[in-house]
Amino acid sequence: MKYYVIAGERSGDLHAANLIKAVAQEDKQAEFRGWGGEQMEEAGAYLVTHYRNMAFMGFLEVIKNLTTIRKFIKKCQEDILLWKPDVVILVDYAGFNMRIAKFCKQHTIQVFYYISPKVWAWNQSRAYKIKATVDRLFVILPFEKEFFKKYEYDVDYVGNPLLDEIAAFKPESDFLVKNNLSEKSVIALLPGSRYQEVEKMLSVMLDAAQLLDKEKKGQYQFIIAGVSNLPKALYEEKIATLEKELNVNVIYNQSYDLLSVATAAWVTSGTATLETALFHVPQVVCYRTSAFTYQIARLLIKIKYISLVNLIANEPVVVELIQNELTTQKAFNELAKLLPGEKARQRQLEGYNKVDKLMGEPGASQRTARLMMKYLTSSTQSQ
Repeated sequence: MKYYVIAGERSGDLHAANLIKAVAQEDKQAEFRGWGGEQMEEAGAYLVTHYRNMAFMGFLEVIKNLTTIRKFIKKCQEDILLWKPDVVILVDYAGFNMRIAKFCKQHTIQVFYYISPKVWAWNQSRAYKIKATVDRLFVILPFEKEFFKKYEYDVDYVGNPLLDEIAAFKPESDFLVKNNLSEKSVIALLPGSRYQEVEKMLSVMLDAAQLLDKEKKGQYQFIIAGVSNLPKALYEEKIATLEKELNVNVIYNQSYDLLSVATAAWVTSGTATLETALFHVPQVVCYRTSAFTYQIARLLIKIKYISLVNLIANEPVVVELIQNELTTQKAFNELAKLLPGEKARQRQLEGYNKVDKLMGEPGASQRTARLMMKYLTSSTQSQ
């Protein structure tokens, strides 16, 4: 069968790639085409467009780039019609993918959605739109199945693909040595994978790192989790603006190795907060966007927390520093509480144990692939 897969950013590319591998095990004749990144391509998909061209963050940024986004949507729609897939598989990336789902429905093309749009966060009535345009929805957060039940929509909870990634991960034994790093204890800085995130978050993290370095008299080294799809100059320029010398380095595309050795971390809100929790690294969650985007978000968002860790636990396991709360002093203060020997560190680690239990077991990609094959087979037989 022919599978058209669309992922719009780095984590979606990773999960889509793993799903492609799992589907290929179930369907030996499978052909894959789509929008995503290097990992989808390595998994066997023909890449039409790279996600780096579509990574717009926040309401204001989306508005500024509406013309470009519309052109991408049109290009995608035309490519789908030309290729004639048996199914279109959408992975997260709601703004773009929901438009594609509607288009596919109008052209009687079957649609599966893996990793649901976060409709539980804001404008919850969008659940009806998903129900109307998506043939099968596969969710990865434990509370999502119950959420969609309120809209009389039966969805499949398949577990979380991050568990697969972490279960398969084998730490690099000489990670510090191979990256020319010292043997000092590590504080990790995870500023995000989008340009706007790094631009807004990294300076605050670095300034807080300087305060911590002074307080702890050089006891720690600070390592930034860089991503290769962003220019190295973005990280280097932020480091260059530091007033005082700091033991800080950037490593690229090795965030799991970094988390495997980290004592604590500053983490930009997103998938990385859950990854950090699953590695049992105490963290401070950071988030800042444009003033316009933040004001719109305050009006729309209906949830108590922004981090996946707190949402899954349904309690404040990790501290969230959002917008004006994200200051150098507060970022320093909150991380200092999470260092070895501090009570807040132990409380957070106990909260992580609760998250572990709620998340369940690895195997999301395989479960999703098997279910997709089941639904595709039954729909083919009914035609």
